[in-house]
Amino acid sequence: MKLRHPPRLAEWLLRLVIAGEHAREAVLGDLQEDYAGRAGRSATLARMWYWLAAAAMVGWYLWARLRDALRAWRAKPKGDSSMHRLRSDARYALRSMRRTPIFSATAIVTLALGVGGTTAIFSVVNAVLLKPLPFEDSDQLVAVWHTAPGMGADAMPMSPATYFTYLDESRTFDIGLWDHARVTVTGVAEPERIDAMLVTEGIFPLLRVSPIFGRGYTAEDASPGSEYPVILAYGYWQRRFGGDSGVIGRTMHLNGTEVEIVGVMGQRLRFDAFDPAIYLPLVYDRSRARLGNYSYQGIARLRPGVTIEAANRDAARMNPLARERYPGKTQAEFDAMGFGTVVRPLKESLVGDTVTLLWVLFGAVGLVLLIACANVANLFLVRAESRQRDVAVRKALGASRGQVAQQFLAESLLLGTLGGAAGLGLAYAGLRLLVRIAPENLPRLDEISIDATVLLLTLGLSLAAGLLFGLFPVLNYGRTNLVAALKEGGRSSSDGRQRYRLRNVLAVSQVALALVLLIGSGLMIRSFWHLKNVKPGFERPEEVLTLRLSVPRSAAPEREDAARIHERIIERLAQIPGVTSVSAAASVGMDGWDWNNGIHVEEFPVPEGVVEPMRRLNWVAADYFATIGNPVLAGRSIDRDDIHQRRPVAVVTENFARLYWGEPSRALGKRISTRRAGPWREIVGVVANVYVKGVKEDPTFLVYWPMVMIEEDGDVFAQRGMRYAIRSERRTPQSLMPEVRQAVWSINPNLPLASVQTLAEILARSMA
Repeated sequence: MKLRHPPRLAEWLLRLVIAGEHAREAVLGDLQEDYAGRAGRSATLARMWYWLAAAAMVGWYLWARLRDALRAWRAKPKGDSSMHRLRSDARYALRSMRRTPIFSATAIVTLALGVGGTTAIFSVVNAVLLKPLPFEDSDQLVAVWHTAPGMGADAMPMSPATYFTYLDESRTFDIGLWDHARVTVTGVAEPERIDAMLVTEGIFPLLRVSPIFGRGYTAEDASPGSEYPVILAYGYWQRRFGGDSGVIGRTMHLNGTEVEIVGVMGQRLRFDAFDPAIYLPLVYDRSRARLGNYSYQGIARLRPGVTIEAANRDAARMNPLARERYPGKTQAEFDAMGFGTVVRPLKESLVGDTVTLLWVLFGAVGLVLLIACANVANLFLVRAESRQRDVAVRKALGASRGQVAQQFLAESLLLGTLGGAAGLGLAYAGLRLLVRIAPENLPRLDEISIDATVLLLTLGLSLAAGLLFGLFPVLNYGRTNLVAALKEGGRSSSDGRQRYRLRNVLAVSQVALALVLLIGSGLMIRSFWHLKNVKPGFERPEEVLTLRLSVPRSAAPEREDAARIHERIIERLAQIPGVTSVSAAASVGMDGWDWNNGIHVEEFPVPEGVVEPMRRLNWVAADYFATIGNPVLAGRSIDRDDIHQRRPVAVVTENFARLYWGEPSRALGKRISTRRAGPWREIVGVVANVYVKGVKEDPTFLVYWPMVMIEEDGDVFAQRGMRYAIRSERRTPQSLMPEVRQAVWSINPNLPLASVQTLAEILARSMA
């Protein structure tokens, strides 16, 4: 074996290395014989010599081939280089764009609109529907809901009784509860009303999150007698405490009570659109739990290997156990309700019915992009027709059909890339506007961004659009008749039907797609116009300033004392110049406040075993309906005497009255109650319907009570938190705020003013 021709020898050895076992054994035998003396007739050493020789020869062979390829590339004329041709085509495309700036600008803007709209909507789809929730193993997180078809409830929150049952007996999941709350912070700068999330001790372990400073909650923190230690949310910690890591162990005053800060949570812990400032333990006495009070959100984590179907079967098994252990509902009532439990993925629960809406929007902007591509393709066809002689000259000089096509595609890809870049800017601006509008029914709004996935989509759309409209002139004018095109009157070659067929197809496609969008847009505009003309239950909303005030127990130990403070504040606000009317209610308009209860009508008793229908309740001060502009259709409003004398009266909405008596006037004098056997409250007035869930939903059946009333057990009941409605003659009701603060703090300087909005702003949010 002489190594005179290393490349050929290495090639031969390489074939032997990848050959079968018999060929390798033959080579080993030859090598052992050749190197027997040197290797001491050792088969192992001979084998080593073989592999070393083979590796050296393979390396030598590869290097020789690479060296030959480099020499050939260097010797190749630059004019034939692919990179050189690409650079030449790119320079030619830039010169063409400079010569026709109007065409270039039109194409770029058209593509920017299509790509920008598609990118913006995909950013929303990606954040809301495609991305997993920002928790570890988020696919194992589920939401636990109750169903009660007999009450018209497809998704009803959990009850403490069912929570304790699932906590003790579940074989498939670990569960926790959470709820919203609003608390008053005093003692640090101005008094402030903030959002709080009440959580059981198991929520943080379920989500596999822990505070970045301090500790989480224990079972003792969620037991009766707890001192309510506070965990700060990251944003509130930064805003209120300047990100001070030494905040652990300090105290703050919540609702007049001093509480200790025990932790600071990280940035990623959010539920739905709710963004709490602090976390508090959800304290509930197990011995007082009853089947009812369905107002808590349930979150669970499936145990390893457990499916959603198995979790639902397990929940169905535990429901009878809850009925046996806790009072509150009879078996007949549960049967009438059709009571059940639904376990479904947490992501699905958060997204809700937004899925269909987002995919429809994504399809619509996809049509816009197709229309844009068809439009630009038509422009390219027209432009390519004017360049036929140029193409013919290039082909006559020796340019191949591929080189001509490469020129067209270089220009179209350049325009597509520039249109995509401009579209990316439009998408960014659109997303900023969307976040600013903050639609209430769009979850995970804070996660919407232009990330790597969106950038890849934008790049792909831009290149695909460039290829799409760049191929049309290639297909239509690639086979140019040189003789006809080079003639002085050569344009006659394009006068036939064949030449215009593709342009006609594109034009018809544009019109067809645009017609689909036009019809959809017309329907949407009609729906929007209908929503704009809905009477939401108030008039001239731009004149009404609303804000929420809550009187804590430290300022008024009894609820009746809290009601007196609210009345004094109303009287003081009415004295502000420019204010024409002031009132208050537990909820105003579409502010999101919610309180529901079963309502019995004396004249239409609910049979035994049938559950009473749930209705929305609201507690109002005197002159409330006149202040917000909701007309009284029959009877009268709730007045000051009703409140001070604790009269058992009520006002209902028109749809409630028509449901039972047909005409609003026939409801007057009828009696209703929250219990089957009373005590009964007389209906003294009927007001116009109110869209408390937003103008896109049906008006809610609503019952109004006086802001102070005697409960069924004889105790005085009053809402501590009320939303004020201040109607003003001023152009900008927000200009009242300095005087409003002064008026409120003249009564109690520790009452924070929260959720300051006009009724017009609340209405706009429901339309967003």
